[in-house]
Amino acid sequence: MEKRVLLAVFLSFLVLFVYQSLFIQPETPPMDPDRAQVSTTTASQSPPPSGSEAQREKSFSETLSNKSQAVSEAEYSSATPTVADSQIREIVVETPNVRAVFANRGAKLTSWLLKDYFDEEGKPLELVSADLPDDLARPFSLVLEDAELTRRLDEALFVASHDGLELRDEPGLLSFEYEDSEGLRARKDFHFEPERLPYVVTFTADVKNGGQSLNPTLRWDTGVGGASDTSGSTPYSEVPQGIFYSNGEVSRLDRGDVEEKDTYEEKFRFVGVDDHYFIAVALPEESTEVVFLPRDLTASLGATEEEPIPVIGHTLTFAKPPVGVRHFFGPKEFGVLGLVDQELVRAIDFGWFSFLVVPLLRALKWIYGYVGNYGWSIVILTILLNAVMFPLRHKSVVSMRKMQELQPDVKAIQNRYSKLKATDPARQKMNSELMALYRERGVNPASGCMPMLLTMPVLFAFYSLLAVSIEIRGAPFVLWITNLAQHDPMYVTPILMGMTMVIQQRMTPSTADPMQQKIMMFMPVMFTFMFLWAPSGLVLYWLISNIWAVGQQYITNKIIGPTEARTVRPPAERRLKRVGSGQTAKTKK
Repeated sequence: MEKRVLLAVFLSFLVLFVYQSLFIQPETPPMDPDRAQVSTTTASQSPPPSGSEAQREKSFSETLSNKSQAVSEAEYSSATPTVADSQIREIVVETPNVRAVFANRGAKLTSWLLKDYFDEEGKPLELVSADLPDDLARPFSLVLEDAELTRRLDEALFVASHDGLELRDEPGLLSFEYEDSEGLRARKDFHFEPERLPYVVTFTADVKNGGQSLNPTLRWDTGVGGASDTSGSTPYSEVPQGIFYSNGEVSRLDRGDVEEKDTYEEKFRFVGVDDHYFIAVALPEESTEVVFLPRDLTASLGATEEEPIPVIGHTLTFAKPPVGVRHFFGPKEFGVLGLVDQELVRAIDFGWFSFLVVPLLRALKWIYGYVGNYGWSIVILTILLNAVMFPLRHKSVVSMRKMQELQPDVKAIQNRYSKLKATDPARQKMNSELMALYRERGVNPASGCMPMLLTMPVLFAFYSLLAVSIEIRGAPFVLWITNLAQHDPMYVTPILMGMTMVIQQRMTPSTADPMQQKIMMFMPVMFTFMFLWAPSGLVLYWLISNIWAVGQQYITNKIIGPTEARTVRPPAERRLKRVGSGQTAKTKK
């Protein structure tokens, strides 16, 4: 049983390692937030798509009912602005958590800096990339049925209600208005509540043409940041993906999924795009159509044709013109998401053991509130968890010790039947003798592995917690470990972890034969190799658990004493002893 449990643990981590290595895309270089400026000149154009991407572009255009036709094919009108600004401007909205920049040209969002999260250069993290070709739509771009109206809105210089907003605890409203001589009128309202909902902007669009209300489509071509996660947590980073929640279930769409089906129309609780640590979603209250558009950027963000940056854009068409639709652009932090919507926390993919991950995460953050360092918080929580599991592990070791002492008798019975085939009915007698031996010595063969199996869900829950929780992104520990979401740059903790595994395995009672024990000693080497590139927070958890296990093993060995040397009696002698014991019992009666 011990061998099977260890083999199951090994295979489980091997599957996780192979999956992360083969199917998770490596991270891409971080972008520079200082380049987040409103583009007033013609930027370099991305090369035209080819092959399957060209087909996706065609499908996308057809899905939008030709809403995004090339402007060159549209007839330009002679409309002159009647309510418009005279020059291009930037309007900055400052809150304690976000610095948002809007361009009055098209009234679009051009920058969304998260002040509490940083890239590898220590700069505030940008979720709306500005280093993009001009033909890619920024957030809150509007697409209409008429391509000419769409062009006029894109190029319109809206009049802003404020030159800028600096919000602390109070809410604020930023409005943009435009009108021209041919009856096109548009208004966009952006409402902020920085104290209650720090990463939320509530959006309203009112577009009329000749007095008739139009229902615009919202388009954003590049998703979160325009690139995959830049935390350096390879291999746990993910490229951007589409995400939505409907009918009580979260759907996550990678590039392959979107290529098969890019359009969905349902009543979504939330819908948008995300990456490993950040998310950009709308929370509509009506039925909505979403179209996902995968692209490979080759002319921005430092990307090249040899190494393009994968992105997933999307459009949203609501059942009626958007009024008071909340949009969340921010971190996938459990507490922050819960403030916006209780179901939005499901955007964090905690895996099968989410029922354990959530309380573990809350416990980790509670400890962090006192300690102020997530590395030491992981150490303390690991000690507390192992203390709770102390009785289970103690019972497991005691049971394995009994099984170890019983091995000579077990081997003797097995040897007597070793020449029989597995299908021989006589082999059933071997199982009967083994069970009789276990009953005689008061040993349960499963009692050694069951306590270990009960601890496995906690292990996998902690793995999920440390692999996806944004709390440890960029969190330092001590000395050379400056980011618990990245691997140990000096590989000290993985090597120490492997050494403690060897010590623990040598101290643990084993029922395996010498050859099997030598094979099992290879497992620490494999685990050390697998954990070289694992997040250092996860390695820290495993290292502290091993150190605890070694200490507990030492204490348990002291309590139960050395292994009792036993001499195997012949089967006839054992039967005679059992018969004699039975006669003695009858005499006493």
